Amino acid sequence: MAIEVFNRYEKKYLITRQQYDSIIAAMKNHMVLDRYNENGESYKICNIYYDTWDDRLISASIEKPVYKEKLRVRSYGVPGLNESVFVEIKKKYNDLVLSMEDSVRNRIEASEDPLAKALLYARVGNYIDFGAMNHVDEETFLSLLDRVEWNDKDLDVIQSFVDQCKRARIFLLIADNCGEIVLDKLFLEQLHKRFPELVIDVLVRGGEVLNDATEEDAEYVGINELARIISNGLPIAGTVYDMLPNSAKEVVNQADVILAKGQGNYESLSKQGRHIFFSFLCKCELFTSRFGVPKLTGIFVEEWD
Repeated sequence: MAIEVFNRYEKKYLITRQQYDSIIAAMKNHMVLDRYNENGESYKICNIYYDTWDDRLISASIEKPVYKEKLRVRSYGVPGLNESVFVEIKKKYNDLVLSMEDSVRNRIEASEDPLAKALLYARVGNYIDFGAMNHVDEETFLSLLDRVEWNDKDLDVIQSFVDQCKRARIFLLIADNCGEIVLDKLFLEQLHKRFPELVIDVLVRGGEVLNDATEEDAEYVGINELARIISNGLPIAGTVYDMLPNSAKEVVNQADVILAKGQGNYESLSKQGRHIFFSFLCKCELFTSRFGVPKLTGIFVEEWD
């Protein structure tokens, strides 16, 4: 059975002023104005759309795929020099995987070992990596989700991971990409079910870099309902311990079990004298050569201090 993607439909209606006023009055009982509209007045939404030199994104959009990929910078109101704007392709990938959330969760729950299955899906989510992939293709991602399986050499690592979680007090997930963190959340759900006394922390990027997950992304997908979210204070594609703020260093030092996702975290944390589990897909020649595997092969390894 294929993973289902939620299909969104937009229907527009022409209504009278009286109907509009009635709808607004009814909505006020259930909704609040956003922070850009606190005075009740309208505001501008400003967008800049980007594309490749050969118009890849708009060409793909014209094909009318199930999921359209856009890269835009958006501001709510006309931004000043020091005001925030938003790179919204990240939100779209979060939304794409959120639309599959119930379907994937049902598969996990129906499996013989839900925790191991959820960990496997979370590894597949590492495909959504704008830094390592020239092009993140939705169909490739969906096909990877449909054929998830462990390699034989992963099984001993999984057993070690579970055994150590049994004895642990604090678990730390070092997250990687947007979209991927939705599947990380499903994994954390199963981890909490298996080990309800385990304290769960999630370390995310401290600023926008590529499509890496930030505090905003983690909260958007609901990880804050399962874990404490900690910023690493840095807009870099990896986790460099010596550059972390003291609050993040303390979280790393106190963790009994650490799972680091993605190639960037592997490159920055491997061989640093720490006991860490690493989970990622090999997405570039550096990693396929290092591990002697084909592209998009999943890796789950345990590195001792």
